[in-house]
Amino acid sequence: MIIAIDGPAGSGKSSTAKAVAAKLGFTYLDTGAMYRVVTLKSLRNSLSANDFPALKQLTDSTKITFTGAPPAIKVWMDGEDVTDAIRSDEVTKNVSDYCAPTVVRESLVDQQRAIAGNTNVVCDGRDIGTVVFQNAELKFFMIASVEARARRRQKDFEKLGVTKSIDELMKDLEVRDHKDSTRANSPLCKAADAEEIDTTGLSFDQQVEYIVAKANAILNK
Repeated sequence: MIIAIDGPAGSGKSSTAKAVAAKLGFTYLDTGAMYRVVTLKSLRNSLSANDFPALKQLTDSTKITFTGAPPAIKVWMDGEDVTDAIRSDEVTKNVSDYCAPTVVRESLVDQQRAIAGNTNVVCDGRDIGTVVFQNAELKFFMIASVEARARRRQKDFEKLGVTKSIDELMKDLEVRDHKDSTRANSPLCKAADAEEIDTTGLSFDQQVEYIVAKANAILNK
């Protein structure tokens, strides 16, 4: 079974996907982390997001792996633990630009499908239900108010020792939402057969249990 969870930045999809995978005993595939890895490596190499030939070579040659089990998953880039580095403010601000090029998306989608193989997977992103796994048995599109998402992001940054105001984070999210939803290739949008979940007023446990119940209803048929 493949469970696809899409939605804008800060909607809670990644943390929810990890918890759902843990409860169901599924593999968790963090596709967003893969784009962050490419962004981190590109920035380190002073590579422009418009240098498509170089981006393709970098993406194709970068070895991205995951270890551990949810929620304690580590992300590795060419053997280096970049779990925290890919969550930096610099990467967060630039990831929309580096994940937009077709050469990057095509390469990572191929890798994502290979990782999923024939196993049970929970994955989150912005084009999982519309592009990567169009035949996923369950598709969800998680949303939340910009303010609620900004408060979640603020907590994430605090864990990294970064202080940012709610207003600043709301502006950052609005910019990223615009970039993600208007890009030419695989824009952020809800799949026609996806169920929308507004997490603004839901507790974390509520949104996790809702998806787990939906999956169990299918698994136990």
